[in-house]
Amino acid sequence: MSSPTIYINMISDLVCPWCFIGRKRLFKAIAALPEITIKLSWTPFQLYPNMKPEGIPYPIHMKKVLGNQNAIDETERTLIELGKQEGIEFDFAAIKTEPNSLDAHRVVYWASQDKKGIQEKLIAELFSRFFEQGQNIGDHAILVDAAKSVGMRSDVVEKLLETDIDKDTIKQDSAHSYYIGVRGVPSFIIDKKYVVMGAQPTEVLIDTIEQIADGYEPGASEDR
Repeated sequence: MSSPTIYINMISDLVCPWCFIGRKRLFKAIAALPEITIKLSWTPFQLYPNMKPEGIPYPIHMKKVLGNQNAIDETERTLIELGKQEGIEFDFAAIKTEPNSLDAHRVVYWASQDKKGIQEKLIAELFSRFFEQGQNIGDHAILVDAAKSVGMRSDVVEKLLETDIDKDTIKQDSAHSYYIGVRGVPSFIIDKKYVVMGAQPTEVLIDTIEQIADGYEPGASEDR
């Protein structure tokens, strides 16, 4: 019998800490299911599409989102503890600017057209740079350097960032996710039919993927 092939599309924003956690948990789930072939794709989502192009100070942004310092402190403590369990070292104190994620999503989109594996490396790099190193991933110089670090042509990325190429593509992809009911990220679309919302525990992802794989029909995935 053919081994099942499961397609997972992760809808995510690069400035979402829960997406960072969700991605780590997804990869742990995949590693725990070697008998299932899993093909991943990434769809951009902008939690803050009206963010100023240059971003805003991170403390101001967090107060807009959570309302007060107590709520911010509690949320960050929770994320730091959960992050440690997934090998993430959140350093919220290092973050000075909440960026507009549009250009970061553009570079990730271009990475998908590069060599195999480059996009996943870049996503991991950008999450780390923002949440663990406090770098402004809305800054073109940071994006160019991140692209270079994973093997992309930095000169090409630099020139493309100076244009508006693919801005509408990212905006449309994000808007489409909202249109189909996505209101928060991460969200996982599995085999184009099943939706898992939020940074679910690894065990939940494993169980969900296994249940879907149990209903797998050989050859069916080739039509998708």
